[in-house]
Amino acid sequence: MLVDLLKDLVAIDSSTKEGANKAVEYCSGWLADQGLTVDLIDNNGYKMLVCEIGKGDKTLIFNGHVDVVSGQPDQFIPMIKNGKLYGRGAADMKAGVAAMMCAMVRLQYEGLGLKIQLQIVSDEETGGFNCSRHLVKQGFVGDFVICSEPTQLGIGLQAKGVLQADIEISGKSSHGSRPWEGINAIEKAYHVYEKILDLPFTREETEFYASPSVNLAKIRAGEVYNKVPDKCLISFDIRYLPSQQKNEIIRQISSATDGKVIEKMFSLPVSTNVNNPYVSLLRPVIERHTNKEAEIFGQHGAADTVYFAALGIPAIEFGPSGANWHGDNEYVELDSVSVYEEMLIDFATEFSKPKIHV
Repeated sequence: MLVDLLKDLVAIDSSTKEGANKAVEYCSGWLADQGLTVDLIDNNGYKMLVCEIGKGDKTLIFNGHVDVVSGQPDQFIPMIKNGKLYGRGAADMKAGVAAMMCAMVRLQYEGLGLKIQLQIVSDEETGGFNCSRHLVKQGFVGDFVICSEPTQLGIGLQAKGVLQADIEISGKSSHGSRPWEGINAIEKAYHVYEKILDLPFTREETEFYASPSVNLAKIRAGEVYNKVPDKCLISFDIRYLPSQQKNEIIRQISSATDGKVIEKMFSLPVSTNVNNPYVSLLRPVIERHTNKEAEIFGQHGAADTVYFAALGIPAIEFGPSGANWHGDNEYVELDSVSVYEEMLIDFATEFSKPKIHV
């Protein structure tokens, strides 16, 4: 059941809004066919579903996305080779979603004394603004959240914050044959970039991160060959540490330029405590199934965990093993998907026990 479901999901080209909606609808129909009650929700044309089982005072959230980045047509033809399933979205993160769906089917009649809420969304790759953020605003929250991003069966406790910003740099135009009479805005912008790379915030580190990252993502300047450019717009994608503050980073960047700094988008970091009791409950479950110590780490990218963490709800990334997501030859290790399903079931069984005190 699990592998067939995963193959069906990978075969759906969900790299567009329409395709991702189709994948959510497929998941809704599949869950309903297994006897589960599904609430299909639409927000700004983006579809998502919520499926809840069980009763109790505690709620465990399973959150996953079925939208994927673009891929070649043959990447939407799932292929199994040497225990790996290849295809766009196999690792990120249709394998995790499929395992969560199968776990819900197996747990629906168990009477565990808790509620388990499965959320499947369609816009995580573009920020999650219309789905997971919407669900959180509508009160679809719980005591602990697992987003089934591919983590090699480890626990992603933290995630860097995101700051995307533009800087408008002004120079002075002149004839291209007499550049000394002008001020080249592109050259000036590059000097600003070099200054940013040496700002204090770039040298900070934490237990899980050696540094934040600064990506010079876009440059827009110049009109013709024979004119010194007097305007340059540079765009940055900065992933900052959970210990850092976005406003302080903006302040430092502003001190490095006389240009106009324009904040375009940001999301908060995630910092779930390593000693959180639910994390402590999950670690031995992982170790039982893998026969090794559970790996704890911080993620460089962002996920939908951010919307729950913003409300103080402990949230982690935890999912199967794979490689090359967002790249060629993306795959997931099928054994890890089966093990992951068992881990979810074991964790849910332990979740409501009275020894947990938050």
